[in-house]
Amino acid sequence: MSELDATHDPALRSWVASANAADTEFPIQNLPFGRFRRGSAAWRIGIAIGDQVLDLNRAAGTSVWPTDLRPLLAPLAEGDLNAFMALGAAARQTLRRALSPALAEGSAAQAALAPCLVPQAEIELGVPCRIGDYTDFYVGIHHATAVGRLFRPDNPLLPNYKWVPIGYHGRASTILASGQPFVRPQGQLMPPGAAQPTLGPTRRLDFELELGVFIGTGNAIGHPIALDEAESHVFGLALFNDWSARDVQAWEYQPLGPFLSKNFASTVSPWIVTMEALAPFRRPFVRAEGDPAPLPYLDGAAHRAGGAIDVTLEVLLQTPRMREAGLPAQRISRSNFADAAYWSVAQMVAHHTVNGCALAGGDLFGTGTLSGPQPDQAGSLLELTQGGKQPISLANGEQRTFLEDGDRLSLAGRCSRAGFRSIGFGPCESTVLPTAGRDARTGGTHA
Repeated sequence: MSELDATHDPALRSWVASANAADTEFPIQNLPFGRFRRGSAAWRIGIAIGDQVLDLNRAAGTSVWPTDLRPLLAPLAEGDLNAFMALGAAARQTLRRALSPALAEGSAAQAALAPCLVPQAEIELGVPCRIGDYTDFYVGIHHATAVGRLFRPDNPLLPNYKWVPIGYHGRASTILASGQPFVRPQGQLMPPGAAQPTLGPTRRLDFELELGVFIGTGNAIGHPIALDEAESHVFGLALFNDWSARDVQAWEYQPLGPFLSKNFASTVSPWIVTMEALAPFRRPFVRAEGDPAPLPYLDGAAHRAGGAIDVTLEVLLQTPRMREAGLPAQRISRSNFADAAYWSVAQMVAHHTVNGCALAGGDLFGTGTLSGPQPDQAGSLLELTQGGKQPISLANGEQRTFLEDGDRLSLAGRCSRAGFRSIGFGPCESTVLPTAGRDARTGGTHA
């Protein structure tokens, strides 16, 4: 696990003035990586700092860096975050320890690096790296229990849940950058009481509040990653929304699990917050009294001491009527990763590879829905509305059971702890477009 060092000093300030604002998500203590471009220019890799981005293509060409740092900057200058991720945790830590003093108040590098800044308001942000494979886990125990109770009131958690980190393989090809809208999917639906299914747009479109785990370095096929080494293979975390068509899911998921109900779109936030930036926000990883101890390959003293990560998560909804009236998005849920997750980041990596599965840099894990124990901490509308039976009421008088065309759903994440600077993850939002060939206002077809 990453250790605390001078880069985490809460007194550290940046010559980028906006990075010193109390409410910024990107103080100098964060320094997340992302992918951006201006207009039709090529994609570049940058570091978020305040309301600016440090263009690493331009920054790498300055003379402020020692000679031994240039090989680390080379892939970033070429716009290849995956190649940098593959260099491993030591390279990432070395670069962080160079970037932090270079961006700090009083740095001799300010004159050279100031022209390398680009306002975030002037750029387009993309998916932060090339995602080769994507696996979605199911680590949120409160979500698993609440959903299980809807379908199996007497047996909400299946027997394997507390023994094995459950997951399924999804589609990397439909992972979208924050801000990119997606089309309401269609699929087979089995109406209540019907004798056969129909094909049509989902009527039960849902979100899932998750975190994304980006793999930095992979492993050779046939060689599992041990729990104590697992986090050295993780580059960092991002916000993640695994959109779900609940009515399609209910019909198709047996016996092999989700398919068309999940593979149409997922949204990821543009900045990867590194494991080093998350070091101050560790918590002990503990199980409830009476729960079984994990099998040895999923357990260890160091993991128990600090395997959980404290991330406060929020879900905000803005309907078309709210936008037309100039009303801001309304928060509909709030939870915390450390309280919600029954399995940790390290356990996901160790379990994914215990059978010899090979991971690669840029692979993405979704944590699964991160719901808290209270009703208002649910990370999906399926839970918030009790399966669509109890609509949620919004401040403008509207109600929702599931998402409607034109709805904009946003996730937010923040890490805070007394004695440290708070850091955030940036935006993770998307807007629902009508199914191709259907009118958003009437539900009818159009040319």
